Amino acid sequence: MAESIIISGNNKKEKYESLIPQLIALTEGETDVIANIANVVAALKYAMEFFWVGVYFVKGNELVLGPFQGPVACTRIAFGKGVCGKCWEEKETIIVQDVDNFPGHIACSSLSKSEIVLPAVNKNGEVTMVLDVDSEHLAEFDETDKFYLEKVINIIENR
Repeated sequence: MAESIIISGNNKKEKYESLIPQLIALTEGETDVIANIANVVAALKYAMEFFWVGVYFVKGNELVLGPFQGPVACTRIAFGKGVCGKCWEEKETIIVQDVDNFPGHIACSSLSKSEIVLPAVNKNGEVTMVLDVDSEHLAEFDETDKFYLEKVINIIENR
């Protein structure tokens, strides 16, 4: 049985630094990608107090909803559409400080105000999934989130 995630620290950086080794331990030895992603998104949601955390898998010409924590979400997103689709298209992390100012934003929840989306890329350079994190606050995400969430993507990719 897995133990609870315990987070220490007063700021975002300290919380991530406390969380990352626990995510490694949580996923170590488990080969099922869905099980690992489900635990990682749950740990991120509750440890970092995000509004919504989840992944979308590339399936054909769409992103299809995978494990997530938070309110119900969009099930399918087309290539290049919304923040997730644009992240897939550009193969790079996208930080949106105000989703209302992002052209073509897909509003799965009207409560979401800012967002960060990170691609997972395989050894052939193809995006296989994106990690999507939403906040109910404007300008919630920054380079600290990008740095540490990219480490989270690496944990998932290496499992």
